[in-house]
Amino acid sequence: MAETRIDSTKIYMTSNLIYKTLGLRAPINKAIVGDNAFSHEAGIHQHGVLQNRETYEIMSPLSVGIPSNHMVFGKHSGKHAIRDRLQVLGHTLNEEEMNVFFENFKNLADKKRSISDAELIALIGHTESPYLSQEYKLDRFTVNSGNQMTSTAVVRLSFNNQLIEKVALGHGPVDAAFNAVNKITKGPDRILDDYSIQSVTDGNDALGEATVRIKYNDTIYTGTGLSTDIIEASIKAYINGINKTL
Repeated sequence: MAETRIDSTKIYMTSNLIYKTLGLRAPINKAIVGDNAFSHEAGIHQHGVLQNRETYEIMSPLSVGIPSNHMVFGKHSGKHAIRDRLQVLGHTLNEEEMNVFFENFKNLADKKRSISDAELIALIGHTESPYLSQEYKLDRFTVNSGNQMTSTAVVRLSFNNQLIEKVALGHGPVDAAFNAVNKITKGPDRILDDYSIQSVTDGNDALGEATVRIKYNDTIYTGTGLSTDIIEASIKAYINGINKTL
């Protein structure tokens, strides 16, 4: 009998980490880790699974690290309950990291009535380590855009405890915001190679996750940003990518 010593319960978490590092997202029909991997819509499938799960599932969600139960958290949720849920989802944070995560969680909870597992996982990927210094950080922004006007953006970033504000034009609000950031960071030879945004969850208050790829010195740097405002998520992603080039 051969043994691989593979811990299959780490598959889901490892997959999320790899996709996040590459600036990608698993296709919904991806085997095992896709959103539809353990979903059943057809009536015959649903009936078969209810009668015997092994009819259409050769493995259980728990066996690959996908929690079977569903919990929703809000602004009244406590740190202890959230820490326990993160451990169920396969993430263990030390006290300093948990403090940073919980602060970001509270900020998000002020904007959304409830926060799902998918949003907790996404939030972990956008929580800055307390041991790392971030050169540029978004302080505030204002954009004006319309189909009969040139888009403008005013962006203010903090840098070494100083606030720097610039205004720029662009072909749309995101382009204008990126141009304003470029004026502040004065990035030499940085090229925006790719930009995308997608929702983490469904609904009108869905959390948007933006991803940018910046080419600098023949190297690709990936930046990500998370917010209920897609413009804010885009700016955060661009700044995150620029910080990695420094």
